[in-house]
Amino acid sequence: MILTDLRTQNSGRQYLPQPTTERTSQSPNQELLPLTARVNSRDCLEIGGCDLITLVEQYGSPLYILDEFTLRTACRQYREGFKQYYSGESQVIYASKAWSCLAVCSIVVSEGLGFDVVSGGELYTTLQALEKMGLGEKAGEKIYFHGNNKAVDELEYAIAIGCTIIVDNWLELETLVKLCTMVHKNSIKIMLRLTPGIECHTHEYIRTGHLDSKFGFDPNQIEKVLAYVSQHEQLDFIGLHAHIGSQIFERQPHQDLAGVLVEWMKKAGECGLSVRELNIGGGLGICYTEADDPPSIEEWVKAAAQAVEKACQIHQLPLPKLIAEPGRSLIGSACVTAYTIGSRKEIPGIRTYVAIDGGMSDNPRPITYQSVYRTVVANRMSASCEEIVTIAGKHCESGDILIKDARLPQTQPGDILVVMATGAYNYSMASNYNRLPRPAAVVVNEGEANLILERETYEDLIRSDRLPTRLTNLSS
Repeated sequence: MILTDLRTQNSGRQYLPQPTTERTSQSPNQELLPLTARVNSRDCLEIGGCDLITLVEQYGSPLYILDEFTLRTACRQYREGFKQYYSGESQVIYASKAWSCLAVCSIVVSEGLGFDVVSGGELYTTLQALEKMGLGEKAGEKIYFHGNNKAVDELEYAIAIGCTIIVDNWLELETLVKLCTMVHKNSIKIMLRLTPGIECHTHEYIRTGHLDSKFGFDPNQIEKVLAYVSQHEQLDFIGLHAHIGSQIFERQPHQDLAGVLVEWMKKAGECGLSVRELNIGGGLGICYTEADDPPSIEEWVKAAAQAVEKACQIHQLPLPKLIAEPGRSLIGSACVTAYTIGSRKEIPGIRTYVAIDGGMSDNPRPITYQSVYRTVVANRMSASCEEIVTIAGKHCESGDILIKDARLPQTQPGDILVVMATGAYNYSMASNYNRLPRPAAVVVNEGEANLILERETYEDLIRSDRLPTRLTNLSS
């Protein structure tokens, strides 16, 4: 495995040996680099059969490089894992907030996955991808709409498509009853999101299952909520949802969640409501550094699926359709970001800064979550690591530091620096801070690269700008 090679290699080298085959038994979330990563005869990093230096020459930098093989492998491992370990029906849905664009959605749906969306924009993107794939008529059964403060127009859009709405609060529940009459719908498919009160060891900003969370109904109100739903036939109640957080390495919290959800299933039955679907969320973590050790996709699926089955047996309940919502663990390790190295600043006895042509606008996770990453110089893969440097972004912000204390070869301006595991929440959280255009993205597969997101231009930056009439008149 690439990750094993990185962990066990001589600490003075950044060399990655060439794999002889692409082994689908590898769990992508346990790897630092995409599964197709190798070092070619030019001593350059290659992914999906494409030389990264050549890609930067062709498409510029910063550049997101998505490996289609790795993404598809993760999709298949989730899908096949649930078929193997869960006796009932199951459906994996992609948490598209990780990276929502037409190409990613199209790859995901071609692997049989559905979608978790959290805004009208994500809903629109997903619908467009489904239509381009000839699956527009199935949008209602493919899409689950989340959010703690959905706008009325977003709800109307979701109702028109017929997708399942994950109801988060009382206002939304009451609004849906009113909208059903206004838009002349017989019923609206809903699931109820509840806060399970389960803690997990992850960043406080991405813990969503503990009681002090903005998401979901308070579990102390469950009887009241279920009673309300049972009294309104406009609400086609199909099941329950809970999500405990993201970048989780423990299996026990998801096993605990299964027990809580099945207990709520029993309560729903006592209120005359049948739970046809049970959504256990997602949250499986990935490797950002050699120190990270998440369970494999198969291990996570097995633990979660068996826990639901066991809980249903204990409570003598039929198995519901089991829904899971992975995002980061599907796409995080499938992508890298390539940068070009520029200036250098040495502060004797303190630190050496090496600057790149991107930073917090294309990867806000370090400044937001204090996230850490692994990096290599992609045009000299076998070079000895001779120094420890801090990788600085180009933004006018002291906190724009991508990686502290990165061990690298002696770098030169023009070297290509590759940061690993940037598929989740990098492009989707990218901004135009300092009026930097957002980077391009390519998908690579079997030696072929295709542009999936064009690099923004300066004209794009002012496309929505408008001058007040008074200033326009002054100019004349």
